[in-house]
Amino acid sequence: MEGALKERLKREYQIEFNEFVDMGALIYDTKSKQALKVLWNQYLDIARRYNLEILLTTPTRRANKERIEKAAYDEQLLVENVKFLKEVAKDAKAKSYIGGLMGCKGDAYTGEGALSQEEAKAFHSWQANVLKVAGVDFLYAGIMPTLPEACGMAQALSDTELPYIISFTIRKDGKLIDGTTIHDAIAYIDAYTLRKPACYMSNCVHPDIVYEALTQPCNQNELVTERFKGIQANTSPLDYDLLDQSEELQSSDPEALAKSMARLKSLGLQIFGGCCGTNEHHMEEIAKIISTKA
Repeated sequence: MEGALKERLKREYQIEFNEFVDMGALIYDTKSKQALKVLWNQYLDIARRYNLEILLTTPTRRANKERIEKAAYDEQLLVENVKFLKEVAKDAKAKSYIGGLMGCKGDAYTGEGALSQEEAKAFHSWQANVLKVAGVDFLYAGIMPTLPEACGMAQALSDTELPYIISFTIRKDGKLIDGTTIHDAIAYIDAYTLRKPACYMSNCVHPDIVYEALTQPCNQNELVTERFKGIQANTSPLDYDLLDQSEELQSSDPEALAKSMARLKSLGLQIFGGCCGTNEHHMEEIAKIISTKA
């Protein structure tokens, strides 16, 4: 999967983001579009060189209907984001899949402002359907902190009939931010969706935390092994609350991160991407180590 976008855009290109839709409005700025293209092409080139398929997602996690309206845009913002990413991927010589990125309504790292299951299905359906019509290959719900909203989100995505992935905000104790174990969250969502997620993941978290979470007794079972398949990794092993308070970007050596990712490969994970702190060097090492047979 792709590596970091937002942190790199901010630090390498000094790009600022919209108050309401965050990266979603970058599509309307020439400098920002070019920067996005450069970063995506780096990740596409890495995938091509290591003969790996790659998942790319639109920068639209915060571009839900409510926020788009507050920013004085309309559904065309989502459409243009999909169109641009598809154009970038089309010009590359790598096998890629374009995902429509969505997210929770409230705070992904605390669960504050989370929706109920019923509220979430109604709230997220609009964005899911616009992204579907725009032509994405799959839908991706990133850093979901609470089970009720994650399940309502999954129901909204299920109704589109597109493949979709639910990615949790998880702690090293093997639980979501609201205290639900990964096992229980998967079992609940699988039971309450007509079309189950293609798989489950976690993003914005260090692979060592995911390893510790998955090896907790509550998650050492067939269901988790079969259904939890990916990570978009932070380079820092700090917990969410400490990272959120850090003024400096927390990063680590690319080779060390890749070795931590390889350990997750031994647990059956198949999707490996980057989040905060990663760049093309981290993704190069990750591609190198996951493409080996050993």
